[in-house]
Amino acid sequence: MRLLCILLAVLGISACGSSAVPADSGSPPPQAVVSGTESPISQPSAEVQPSEEEPMLHITVGSHELLAAFEDNPSAREFQALLTQGPLTIEMEDYGGFEKVGPLGTTLSRSDQQITTEPGDVILYQGNQITIYYGSNTWSFTRLARITDPAGLQEKLGDGAVQITFSLA
Repeated sequence: MRLLCILLAVLGISACGSSAVPADSGSPPPQAVVSGTESPISQPSAEVQPSEEEPMLHITVGSHELLAAFEDNPSAREFQALLTQGPLTIEMEDYGGFEKVGPLGTTLSRSDQQITTEPGDVILYQGNQITIYYGSNTWSFTRLARITDPAGLQEKLGDGAVQITFSLA
Protein backbone atom coordinates (compact mmCIF):
# COMPACT_ATOMS: atom_id res chain seq x y z
CA MET A 1 0.00 0.00 0.00
CA ARG A 2 2.84 2.36 0.93
CA LEU A 3 4.53 1.62 -2.39
CA LEU A 4 1.29 2.43 -4.25
CA CYS A 5 1.04 5.84 -2.54
CA ILE A 6 4.65 6.69 -3.40
CA LEU A 7 4.11 5.61 -7.02
CA LEU A 8 0.96 7.78 -7.32
CA ALA A 9 2.75 10.77 -5.80
CA VAL A 10 5.67 10.43 -8.24
CA LEU A 11 3.30 10.12 -11.22
CA GLY A 12 1.29 13.13 -10.06
CA ILE A 13 4.38 15.34 -9.69
CA SER A 14 5.80 14.31 -13.06
CA ALA A 15 2.46 14.85 -14.84
CA CYS A 16 2.14 18.42 -13.46
CA GLY A 17 5.73 19.29 -14.27
CA SER A 18 5.58 18.25 -17.94
CA SER A 19 2.66 20.50 -18.94
CA ALA A 20 3.66 23.64 -17.12
CA VAL A 21 4.74 26.57 -19.31
CA PRO A 22 7.69 28.48 -17.91
CA ALA A 23 6.82 32.11 -17.12
CA ASP A 24 9.57 33.43 -19.37
CA SER A 25 8.83 31.17 -22.37
CA GLY A 26 7.02 33.93 -24.33
CA SER A 27 4.27 31.48 -25.23
CA PRO A 28 0.70 32.69 -24.83
CA PRO A 29 -1.39 31.02 -22.14
CA PRO A 30 -3.63 28.22 -23.34
CA GLN A 31 -7.12 29.32 -24.45
CA ALA A 32 -10.30 27.74 -23.21
CA VAL A 33 -12.42 25.91 -25.77
CA VAL A 34 -16.19 25.86 -25.52
CA SER A 35 -17.51 22.32 -25.59
CA GLY A 36 -18.52 21.29 -29.07
CA THR A 37 -16.75 24.16 -30.83
CA GLU A 38 -13.31 24.74 -32.20
CA SER A 39 -13.28 28.47 -31.43
CA PRO A 40 -11.29 29.59 -28.42
CA ILE A 41 -12.82 31.89 -25.85
CA SER A 42 -10.86 35.09 -26.08
CA GLN A 43 -10.56 38.17 -23.99
CA PRO A 44 -11.83 41.50 -25.42
CA SER A 45 -9.23 42.89 -27.79
CA ALA A 46 -7.96 46.43 -28.07
CA GLU A 47 -9.32 46.61 -31.65
CA VAL A 48 -11.91 49.25 -32.49
CA GLN A 49 -15.36 47.85 -31.89
CA PRO A 50 -18.27 48.68 -34.25
CA SER A 51 -19.91 51.99 -33.41
CA GLU A 52 -23.29 51.91 -31.76
CA GLU A 53 -24.24 55.26 -33.28
CA GLU A 54 -27.75 55.74 -34.54
CA PRO A 55 -28.16 55.39 -38.30
CA MET A 56 -28.58 58.61 -40.27
CA LEU A 57 -30.98 59.43 -43.08
CA HIS A 58 -29.14 60.09 -46.35
CA ILE A 59 -30.99 62.37 -48.79
CA THR A 60 -29.81 62.80 -52.38
CA VAL A 61 -31.15 65.65 -54.53
CA GLY A 62 -29.32 65.85 -57.86
CA SER A 63 -25.65 66.32 -56.95
CA HIS A 64 -26.44 67.40 -53.38
CA GLU A 65 -26.11 64.96 -50.50
CA LEU A 66 -27.73 65.77 -47.16
CA LEU A 67 -27.67 63.97 -43.83
CA ALA A 68 -30.52 63.99 -41.34
CA ALA A 69 -30.87 62.63 -37.81
CA PHE A 70 -33.92 60.45 -37.22
CA GLU A 71 -36.44 61.53 -34.61
CA ASP A 72 -37.25 59.22 -31.72
CA ASN A 73 -40.83 58.17 -32.47
CA PRO A 74 -42.60 55.08 -33.86
CA SER A 75 -43.14 56.67 -37.28
CA ALA A 76 -39.45 57.48 -37.71
CA ARG A 77 -38.56 53.92 -36.72
CA GLU A 78 -41.04 52.58 -39.32
CA PHE A 79 -39.51 54.86 -41.97
CA GLN A 80 -36.04 53.66 -40.99
CA ALA A 81 -37.22 50.02 -41.24
CA LEU A 82 -38.69 50.75 -44.69
CA LEU A 83 -35.30 52.08 -45.82
CA THR A 84 -33.53 48.90 -44.68
CA GLN A 85 -35.21 47.29 -47.70
CA GLY A 86 -33.33 49.70 -49.98
CA PRO A 87 -33.28 53.33 -51.14
CA LEU A 88 -36.57 55.06 -51.86
CA THR A 89 -36.78 57.60 -54.72
CA ILE A 90 -39.75 59.96 -54.66
CA GLU A 91 -40.91 62.55 -57.16
CA MET A 92 -41.45 65.67 -55.03
CA GLU A 93 -42.94 69.06 -55.88
CA ASP A 94 -43.12 72.46 -54.23
CA TYR A 95 -46.18 73.20 -52.16
CA GLY A 96 -47.10 76.46 -50.47
CA GLY A 97 -43.70 78.03 -51.07
CA PHE A 98 -42.22 76.32 -47.99
CA GLU A 99 -41.89 72.57 -48.70
CA LYS A 100 -41.28 69.77 -51.19
CA VAL A 101 -43.87 67.01 -50.97
CA GLY A 102 -44.35 63.62 -52.59
CA PRO A 103 -46.16 60.30 -52.13
CA LEU A 104 -44.37 57.85 -49.89
CA GLY A 105 -45.87 54.83 -51.67
CA THR A 106 -46.99 53.27 -48.40
CA THR A 107 -48.67 54.35 -45.19
CA LEU A 108 -46.78 54.68 -41.91
CA SER A 109 -48.28 55.11 -38.47
CA ARG A 110 -48.64 58.73 -37.42
CA SER A 111 -47.15 60.34 -34.34
CA ASP A 112 -48.68 63.75 -35.01
CA GLN A 113 -47.98 66.71 -32.75
CA GLN A 114 -48.75 70.39 -33.15
CA ILE A 115 -45.40 71.80 -34.30
CA THR A 116 -43.91 74.67 -36.24
CA THR A 117 -41.60 73.30 -38.89
CA GLU A 118 -38.14 74.69 -39.59
CA PRO A 119 -35.98 74.44 -42.70
CA GLY A 120 -34.54 70.92 -42.76
CA ASP A 121 -37.48 69.13 -41.14
CA VAL A 122 -38.43 65.86 -42.85
CA ILE A 123 -42.12 65.38 -42.13
CA LEU A 124 -44.67 62.58 -42.56
CA TYR A 125 -47.97 64.11 -43.63
CA GLN A 126 -51.25 62.15 -43.41
CA GLY A 127 -49.23 58.94 -43.02
CA ASN A 128 -48.51 58.58 -46.74
CA GLN A 129 -46.77 61.79 -47.88
CA ILE A 130 -43.21 62.83 -47.16
CA THR A 131 -42.15 66.46 -47.08
CA ILE A 132 -38.91 68.35 -46.73
CA TYR A 133 -39.41 71.84 -45.34
CA TYR A 134 -37.31 74.76 -46.53
CA GLY A 135 -39.64 77.22 -44.78
CA SER A 136 -41.98 77.21 -41.79
CA ASN A 137 -45.50 76.00 -41.22
CA THR A 138 -47.51 75.26 -38.10
CA TRP A 139 -49.73 72.20 -38.14
CA SER A 140 -50.20 68.76 -36.62
CA PHE A 141 -47.36 66.75 -38.19
CA THR A 142 -45.07 63.81 -37.56
CA ARG A 143 -41.40 64.77 -37.70
CA LEU A 144 -39.33 61.88 -39.11
CA ALA A 145 -35.90 63.52 -39.18
CA ARG A 146 -33.99 66.83 -39.23
CA ILE A 147 -31.36 67.70 -41.81
CA THR A 148 -28.13 68.40 -39.93
CA ASP A 149 -27.04 71.32 -42.15
CA PRO A 150 -30.05 73.04 -43.77
CA ALA A 151 -28.02 76.01 -45.08
CA GLY A 152 -29.06 76.79 -48.68
CA LEU A 153 -31.66 74.03 -48.59
CA GLN A 154 -34.20 75.74 -50.87
CA GLU A 155 -31.55 76.17 -53.57
CA LYS A 156 -30.39 72.56 -53.17
CA LEU A 157 -33.96 71.30 -53.54
CA GLY A 158 -34.45 73.40 -56.67
CA ASP A 159 -37.63 74.67 -58.28
CA GLY A 160 -40.51 72.51 -59.44
CA ALA A 161 -40.53 68.72 -59.54
CA VAL A 162 -37.39 66.86 -58.44
CA GLN A 163 -36.49 63.28 -57.69
CA ILE A 164 -35.23 62.84 -54.14
CA THR A 165 -33.69 59.60 -52.90
CA PHE A 166 -33.89 58.60 -49.25
CA SER A 167 -31.56 55.91 -47.90
CA LEU A 168 -29.72 54.91 -44.75
CA ALA A 169 -26.25 56.37 -44.23
